Amino acid sequence: MKAARLVFATGNEGKMREIREIMEGSGYEILSMKEAGAVVDPEENGSTFGENALIKARALAEILPEDIVMADDSGLVIDVLNGEPGIYSARYMGRETPYSEKNAELIRRVDAFPEDQRTARYVCAIAAILPGGKELLTEGTLEGVIAHEQRGTYGFGYDPIFYVPELGCTTGEIPETEKNKISHRGRALEMMKAELEKEEV
Repeated sequence: MKAARLVFATGNEGKMREIREIMEGSGYEILSMKEAGAVVDPEENGSTFGENALIKARALAEILPEDIVMADDSGLVIDVLNGEPGIYSARYMGRETPYSEKNAELIRRVDAFPEDQRTARYVCAIAAILPGGKELLTEGTLEGVIAHEQRGTYGFGYDPIFYVPELGCTTGEIPETEKNKISHRGRALEMMKAELEKEEV
């Protein structure tokens, strides 16, 4: 029997807009966990984006076993900084620190290295748990480099310093609807949509 609802473990409205846009036509009622009346906030103590996404999805699946539940974990990986901020992207320099300060600090640190070592990528892992307990995991990436200055007011987080050479701008300079087509989360969601279609849940 096809599950009627797909519940995503987030309270982020921007993220929910992106999910609904990509999953449109899937036949599911797409809800945030708050809309579904379930809120989880487990300790994300995994060592990878995938592990953390599964931790959140499993916590939600315990409350909503009849639904498809999904969760994501994403962040910025900077090669020359040994993958920092990585899975600690939201917690880097403290959750309360403004991203303008976090971004300035990352630029300062990367500026100490040669130009050809500014490579970075956004990574997003999405976990889904189906009624019955089967787990699915997809991962999407977007390659780029760390900019020399913060540019753009679109998006959030590290977008103003993430420069995509093929686009000639930072992700902070791309409107949300355009970014959804190329973003790490958009790519991971498209892959998950294909996985769910194969499962016929």
